[in-house]
Amino acid sequence: MSVSAIVASVALASAQPAGAALPVPPVEAAQTAAPAPEASSTPAVPASAPLPAAEVPAPDAAAVPSSTPQLVVPPPPPKPYVPGAPIVVSGHANAPREDPMERVNAKSFAVITKVDEKLIGPIATGYEKGVPRPLRMGLRNFIRNLTEPVAFLNYMLQLKPGKAAETVGRFAVNSTVGVAGLVDVAKKKPFNLPYRHNGLANTLGYYGIGPGPYLFLPLVGPTTVRDLFGLLVDRAVVPFAVGKPFNKPTYALPVNTIESIDDRNQIDADLKAMRESDDPYTTYRTMYLKTREYEIEALHGRGPLANGEMGVAPFARPLLSDGVASAAAKAPAASAPTAAAPAAPAVSVTPPPEVAPTPAPPPSPTFVSVPVVQPIPAH
Repeated sequence: MSVSAIVASVALASAQPAGAALPVPPVEAAQTAAPAPEASSTPAVPASAPLPAAEVPAPDAAAVPSSTPQLVVPPPPPKPYVPGAPIVVSGHANAPREDPMERVNAKSFAVITKVDEKLIGPIATGYEKGVPRPLRMGLRNFIRNLTEPVAFLNYMLQLKPGKAAETVGRFAVNSTVGVAGLVDVAKKKPFNLPYRHNGLANTLGYYGIGPGPYLFLPLVGPTTVRDLFGLLVDRAVVPFAVGKPFNKPTYALPVNTIESIDDRNQIDADLKAMRESDDPYTTYRTMYLKTREYEIEALHGRGPLANGEMGVAPFARPLLSDGVASAAAKAPAASAPTAAAPAAPAVSVTPPPEVAPTPAPPPSPTFVSVPVVQPIPAH
């Protein structure tokens, strides 16, 4: 500002009354005003205007802590396996195909086993100890001899005339020479006609009819639908064909009772071994079904029973020589496996080469000192 302008302003101020505002020159007012902000390339946004929704970042859900605390429980560590500890597997197992009534049969097996241990077993033991052996063998041979006509009919149905002729010859010899079958003369020399069990169930199986569902029934024991049907027909053949006295209860009840007790005595050792297995019911079922399969296969000339059998199913054994068979009959049977074990392959073992014995070393020489006396030469 120039000096003359300042002097003029002071003069005007002294001439104005007190409290009056001083006029500001327009040039000076323009110079004292605040400088305007520089123009920017970015458009100005009012302070009160909110940002667009697209420009506001959404908060991260994982970064924002929840108002409710969550308790995280870690899984328990796996328990170490202890050798010998039982392995428990839970699930819903279905009944085997050959045993659709497994639950009912298992309960029947448990009840019959208890009755056998408390009643039937002691009665059978008392029968064996109280009745002399020759009388017991005579009753067994008599009952077997009455089943020979049934075996003959079924061998004819199976188109085996040779076996049928042997059965007729055996029946004729034992019924005459054997005193109505009390003595089994036919199995000894010179006849050599062993007893062969046969029935309608075998004939049905021979022609390919399956066993059907497995059953375990009172007074019958292990059987199948096919075997039960065949048993009922076989028991009715002689009473129906011959009549009295075979069709009277006074004959049927004592004969069937004696036959059942005698069969129970023959399998006593096998029953004890079977009941000591881990699963007696399954073991008994497997043995019965496998034995019946072998008996059907034997009719076709196959299987371990092709040359005949001894004992009572399901503990029947192959018919061997007399000495081996008698030893096998006395030996208690081991617990039967759940399935037929395959034969172990033959392994040829080469013996080690023979080593020649090492000759003894010669004795060490012994030196003996012998004095030698030489004559003194003459001078």
